[in-house]
Amino acid sequence: MFNNFEFHNPEFLWLLIIVPLLALWLFSNRKKENTLLSMPNLKGFDASSSLLPKLKPFLHVFRLLALAALIVALARPRNVSVSKKTKTNRGIDIVMAIDVSASMLAKDLKPNRLEALKRVAIDFVNRRPNDRIGIVVYAGESFTQTPITSDKSIVKRTISEIKWGQLEGGTAIGMGLGSAVNRLKESKAKSKVIILLTDGVNNAGFVDPKTATELAKEIGIKVYTIGIGTNGMAPFPWAKDPRTGKLSFRNQKVEIDEKLLQFIADETEGEYFRATDNTSLKEIYDEIDKLEKTKIEEFKYYNYTEKYRLLVILAGIFLILEFILRNTLFKSFI
Repeated sequence: MFNNFEFHNPEFLWLLIIVPLLALWLFSNRKKENTLLSMPNLKGFDASSSLLPKLKPFLHVFRLLALAALIVALARPRNVSVSKKTKTNRGIDIVMAIDVSASMLAKDLKPNRLEALKRVAIDFVNRRPNDRIGIVVYAGESFTQTPITSDKSIVKRTISEIKWGQLEGGTAIGMGLGSAVNRLKESKAKSKVIILLTDGVNNAGFVDPKTATELAKEIGIKVYTIGIGTNGMAPFPWAKDPRTGKLSFRNQKVEIDEKLLQFIADETEGEYFRATDNTSLKEIYDEIDKLEKTKIEEFKYYNYTEKYRLLVILAGIFLILEFILRNTLFKSFI
C-alpha cells in the first residue's frame, strides 16, 4: 500500500513534536481561560448541570488537528508511479563457428567434446537475450547451420541438433572462419564477434586461416578462439563397427594448433582460450560473456500525485469548525 508513497520534504515532520507540547501546555492552562466571578451567595441561581461547559476545552483539539495537518502538508506527501523503458544502444552480432570433425567425439570431456560444448553453448545463448546469434559448423568443409537471428529458440535447437557426420572428414579452420566472416560482413551491428572452436589443426579446405583472419580484421570482427582438448593423450574414435554402428576408441596424442589460434585472436583483438575439461570450457564461455556485454540504457519516468492539498483543506475545515462552535454553541459560556 505504501510502496509508492513518499514525503518530498520529510524534514518538516520534525515539527510534529510541537503538537503534543502545545497540547500539554493548553491542558495545563485550561483553567486560566475562564473568567472567575466571585459572588457571596449562589442561592439566587438555579443549579443546573450541563455538559457543554466541560466540552469547551476540547475546541483546542480542532486547532491541534489543523496544525498537524498543515505540518504534514508542508512535508509534501505524494504517490510516485514509476514507468521504465529500456533501450539497447549497442547490439552485438555473434557467430559461433563449431568444429564437428570426428575428433570432437573424443572423451576427454564428458560425455565427449561435442556434447560438452553443446551444453555450454546453449547456456551461453540463454544469457544473450539482446544479441543476434548465428551458427556455422565445419569439418573438412563448412556451411551455415543457422543465419544470424534474434530468435534464440531456433539457435538453441540448432545447437542441440549438431552432430558428427554432417560433413566430410578433416578440420578446415580457414573455411570455418571464412564462413563465419561471410555471415557478418553485411551486419550493421556496432560490435561483431566470432567464437571459433576447434580441437585440431588446419588440414583441409581451400581457404587459408590467415587469409580469413585478414578479412575478419578488415571488417572489424573480433575473434575469440578456443582450443578444446586435454593435455597429453585422450580416447579418440578410431573405427566404426559396420554391423552395430558403434565406435571404437583408442588413446591418441591431442594436437591443437595453438599458435594459429593465438595468431587469429591477436590479429582481430580477441583472445585465445584453452579448454582442457568441462569446467574450463564453461569458464571460457563465462569469460567471453563478461567481455562482450550489450550496453542497455534504462529510462525511468516518474509521475507524482500530490496529496498535500487534501491536508490543507482538512486543516481549514478544522479551523472553521472550531470558529463556528466557539462563536455559537459555546459562546454563552464564560
